[in-house]
Amino acid sequence: MNILFVVPYVPDRIRTRSYHLVRQLAAHGHRVTVATVWTSPRELKSAEELRREGIDIRGTQLPLLRSAWNCIRALPGRFPLQAVFSWSPGAARAMTALLAGSNGRRPFDLVHVEHLRGALYGLWLKRQFQAEADRPPIVWDSVDCISLLFQQASRRSRSAFSRWMTRFETERTARLEARLLSEFDQVLATSEYDAQALRSLANGPRTPRAVSVVSNGVDAEYFTPGDPASRSTNRLIMTGKMGYHANVTMAVEFVRNILPRVAERHPDVELWIVGKDPAREVRRLARPGRVHVTGTVPDVRPYLRTAAVAVAPLSYGAGIQNKVLEAMSCGTATVISDVAARGLSLTGEGQALVRTGEAEFAQGVSDLLSSPAARARLGEGGRRYVQQHHDWGRITLRLEEIYHGLIRARA
Repeated sequence: MNILFVVPYVPDRIRTRSYHLVRQLAAHGHRVTVATVWTSPRELKSAEELRREGIDIRGTQLPLLRSAWNCIRALPGRFPLQAVFSWSPGAARAMTALLAGSNGRRPFDLVHVEHLRGALYGLWLKRQFQAEADRPPIVWDSVDCISLLFQQASRRSRSAFSRWMTRFETERTARLEARLLSEFDQVLATSEYDAQALRSLANGPRTPRAVSVVSNGVDAEYFTPGDPASRSTNRLIMTGKMGYHANVTMAVEFVRNILPRVAERHPDVELWIVGKDPAREVRRLARPGRVHVTGTVPDVRPYLRTAAVAVAPLSYGAGIQNKVLEAMSCGTATVISDVAARGLSLTGEGQALVRTGEAEFAQGVSDLLSSPAARARLGEGGRRYVQQHHDWGRITLRLEEIYHGLIRARA
């Protein structure tokens, strides 16, 4: 297949879903052209890395002033700011030229559009080629149900600004997501929980398309266990983008309400918060000998491989938590909240500990710190789980099945 993959950011290991899907599709023999926007030299470097793997990258610069102007213009309207943030008229025109091809022949069998921030490009392309009988099918990968995330954040976020902004955005986002369900030939989500949330938005006379689940994966050949002897006996780790409101809330609530309970049984316990762009509330959590906030690190794996226990006590969120998959893939014993477990297919206690409530979560962490054998068993079970359920190769096969079905339906 020849696939046009539209992404509102340059795929990289942090934007892990598009990064691995395009690489796997190319490895499976498909011709993949990524149409994207970029904002920084770091993203240009990531694009060049993908080019070296044989993936055609077509990028348009998106100045931050353009994103700011998009949001200002959208404020009095009905469109959510998330949807307009990555819009670039130049990128839209470039995508139109790509899809138009030359000599009257369509160069692509299918268009894949990722995220709410990319949805406007999908709508744009659909309008440009609406009357064309040979328009390729357009897939919208919602990734997560963003209105569901905003509903939770509006109640639970520690940031007053995040609570205000998500309240402002929730209804607008839900309205657009409901519309998008009927605009594209196929809709995807990373978990059944998010897929059901999207389906529940369907209303009005338009017939919604099916929402299919294409899970997130983890690169188990990259996130590997290290030397067991290098494991700390008292170190906890929490990873993620630490400027993201759900992670900020998670870090603050853990340090204030859960870590002191763990310290009662394990006075020497330390927490390492590892992730880019920590918010001020996260930086303020740092305490010598107790809480370490690293900020951006070149490689998260050494931290995961030396931790005794990884923690993800999310109180709200959407989709599948990549930070959980990465910790499990590194063989690190992992304790997660029921929210963090929503998108997973865990069976029993041998893969990750799922704990609800602060006291129960602290108990689970403390018990693991007291038992090296239990940590080792859980780490091994978590590693096996991600290899069986979150392998990118298998996930891509599922995506290919959906692609082929759409193409056959158009034939």
